[in-house]
Amino acid sequence: MKNSEEKYIEARKKVQKMKDFYTHLMVFIVVNLFLFGINWYTIDLQYPWFLWVLFGWGIGLAFDYLKAFDKNPMFNKDWEERKINEYMNKDQQQDQQRWE
Repeated sequence: MKNSEEKYIEARKKVQKMKDFYTHLMVFIVVNLFLFGINWYTIDLQYPWFLWVLFGWGIGLAFDYLKAFDKNPMFNKDWEERKINEYMNKDQQQDQQRWE
């Protein structure tokens, strides 16, 4: 069971992750608007090269979102706890079998 200080530290880490995501999102928007403007001004969007940057960076931003808001369905805290318990139980069973 966690005490209030541990809960505070954990909550602070979660808030920091969210803050980092929103900072990343704002930089993403500003830089991509700037690149769009350069693309439009130079070749009038005949070849929208800024979309490559938007798409690639967008993938990274999506992963950042999943991490910041604990939306990862495969490797969340419950999964970690289950795996830890599974390995601990397996080791304990092996130890018991050795001594029998």
